Amino acid sequence: MQGFRAPWWLPGGHAQTIWPAKLARHAPEPVAHPPRWRRERWTTPDDDFIDVDHLAEGAAADAPLLVLFHGLEGSSRSHYVQAFAQWARLAKWQLAVPHFRGCSGELNRGPRAYHSGDFEEVGWILGRLRVQHGAPLYAVGVSLGGNALLRWAEEAGDSAAITVRAVAAICSPVDLAASGRAIGRGFNRQVYTRMFLATMRPKALAKLAQHPGLFSREKMLAARDLYDFDNVFTAPLHGFRDTDDYWSRASAKPHLARIRIPALVLNARNDPFVPAASLPRPGAVGRHVTLWQPAHGGHVGFPGGRFPGHVHPLPAGVTDWLQQHA
Repeated sequence: MQGFRAPWWLPGGHAQTIWPAKLARHAPEPVAHPPRWRRERWTTPDDDFIDVDHLAEGAAADAPLLVLFHGLEGSSRSHYVQAFAQWARLAKWQLAVPHFRGCSGELNRGPRAYHSGDFEEVGWILGRLRVQHGAPLYAVGVSLGGNALLRWAEEAGDSAAITVRAVAAICSPVDLAASGRAIGRGFNRQVYTRMFLATMRPKALAKLAQHPGLFSREKMLAARDLYDFDNVFTAPLHGFRDTDDYWSRASAKPHLARIRIPALVLNARNDPFVPAASLPRPGAVGRHVTLWQPAHGGHVGFPGGRFPGHVHPLPAGVTDWLQQHA
């Protein structure tokens, strides 16, 4: 993946982001059926719930377990999860996809939701899976989920090795302020910001109906970008003073040198959401962290093959690195 190059027929970061998400296949060859999932509902320590989908494809109980944390408004239906599921099916690995609160198709009960620095939730999920499974455990986080996973590894330090062998973050906004500014401008604002708010705002308003007085309905309706949304909803509900405080304290970039397990941080330099200038540099991350920053790939795209293409290079490249460095 370090030297990844997109197909000639799919140039530019926007095309390499949108096409894989909407039109590319999830595997090099057509598959007989989409992944089959077995869902578990877990009660959280604060008496809420999350749903965890397990790939039901007959992997052996002692096969390695890959835990995949999705991105903003993602789920087990997301194109990158489908691609990892097809990889796991072929590799005979177990795969678990924990859903952040409110992302599994049913609104969670409590007032809180999820956020980019939700390392305590990530740690609780990984700890429970570690107890349930005796197999080697690896963790991958995509976009928001990757930043949260890195924050967990940073906070856990040496103890992270008790739980997982290696982690990888894919296209994660490790500098949340830089990514927040990028997605709030120009084409990004008109396309991606609108896409995210189209699901985030209704869920927030449903949360307000659950818990009257939780935040200002008028301010939520007036929010036009993620900065405004986080100021009204994400920051105050999760213990941050405001958006600036949230983006600063939740960003993984300043603390990467604290990681003590093998960690891959993969970011395409043409990612529309994550400016290349904001990416970490090798001298600032510590010896346990590997940086892959190819010129191409878009945001969670990395398409390959002939038209119409597929997204198998992403799970194949990331899992190969995890196995080599565990």
